[in-house]
Amino acid sequence: MPTILVVEDEQPVCDLVRVYLEKESFAVEVAMNGREALEKVTHNKYDLILLDIMLPEVDGWAICKEVRKNSSTPIIMLTAKSEEFDRVLGLELGADDYISKPFSPREMVARVKAVLRRTQGADNAHREVLSFPQLVLDKAANRVEVAGQEVQLTPREFDLLWFLASRPERVFTREQLLEAVWGYSYLGDARTVDTHVRRLREKLRPAGVSYIKTVWGKGYKFEVSKD
Repeated sequence: MPTILVVEDEQPVCDLVRVYLEKESFAVEVAMNGREALEKVTHNKYDLILLDIMLPEVDGWAICKEVRKNSSTPIIMLTAKSEEFDRVLGLELGADDYISKPFSPREMVARVKAVLRRTQGADNAHREVLSFPQLVLDKAANRVEVAGQEVQLTPREFDLLWFLASRPERVFTREQLLEAVWGYSYLGDARTVDTHVRRLREKLRPAGVSYIKTVWGKGYKFEVSKD
């Protein structure tokens, strides 16, 4: 049974999220402030974190940043903020998705399931490995090595890199990537893809090879070529 940590300081929202998740047979733990959340993620393992941004004591951005130092646990941000800056900042810090309040509980459950399908499906998958100069992707282990060193990717980053790397030289639009990697009708900005590509390029930089190419006016493709 997947365990989800809900970090939310509004009791009615907490209760609503818990009811819908437990109805779908998820185990749910709750943290009502940022400090409690940090304590829980330090001592427990979760399959997914639903994380509010505006929290007492420690905000959601700081928690997301701290979690990403040591873990690739999927994070979905819950926030009343809808400005592009806030969405992009959350993605830059390593969040896999965000849901703006007020939100549909059914949509929330659908997004949780979509993320867990991608991250947990690898456990039962046949071992698949893609190898390139200075880059190895192990799908079953959700493991990436760059220049011989393991690099931590979020589940969404790994899925995006795997999708592109397993289809080299093919050009995909942002909309096609959203549909293929995010796995549902995404309600956010297609520039979410740009944010994830930028993060991937930074993490792949030690390889000395530019893998994800921008095709101006179209989208992105995976290509092995020297800088």
